[in-house]
Amino acid sequence: MEQNFQTSFIPKKPMIEERVKVSRPVGLVTIISIFIFFTVVIASGGLYFYDGILKKNIVQMENDLNLAKNRFEPSKIIQLQVLDKRLNASEEILSKHVAISPIFEALQALTMKTVSYTSFSYSFDDTKKKGNIKVDMKGIAIGYKSVALQSDLFAKNKYLIDPVFSNLSLDDKGNVMFDLEFSVDPNFIDYKKIQEATN
Repeated sequence: MEQNFQTSFIPKKPMIEERVKVSRPVGLVTIISIFIFFTVVIASGGLYFYDGILKKNIVQMENDLNLAKNRFEPSKIIQLQVLDKRLNASEEILSKHVAISPIFEALQALTMKTVSYTSFSYSFDDTKKKGNIKVDMKGIAIGYKSVALQSDLFAKNKYLIDPVFSNLSLDDKGNVMFDLEFSVDPNFIDYKKIQEATN
């Protein structure tokens, strides 16, 4: 008995199963991620080129600066720097300089004919106000009335601060000997301000 086999080379069923492609919707997170990625890539490229431009500009500016330096004489620049230091030092000295002559002028204007001074000294008084000058004097007056009138004249002068007449005593001729002490307003003896006022 022979069996009848029918063989066919054409398959009746497909050998590979067809897969159905299911499309998934693109999510918002994916879109944002892609946008951020491209933004970072573009920004990095822009910064790279901007860095190159900046370096090129710095090199160009250094070259321009060197050219400008070479146009000036270096020895002249050094001389001008030394001159500037000297001018600054003289300005500082001038701002701290004190002129005593206004005190003598004020004493000349204030002193009565019956009063004379026998000694004059001054010192810088840092205890009350910075820059004040303290003046110590000794003098002789004809009578106590002259001392009292002289004291009134000193009190009226706004630049001579706190005048004090002390140690009143009589000499053998009947004249009154006294000590005088006062401070001077710093603005009154500021050399710079005196020069500005006279100019």
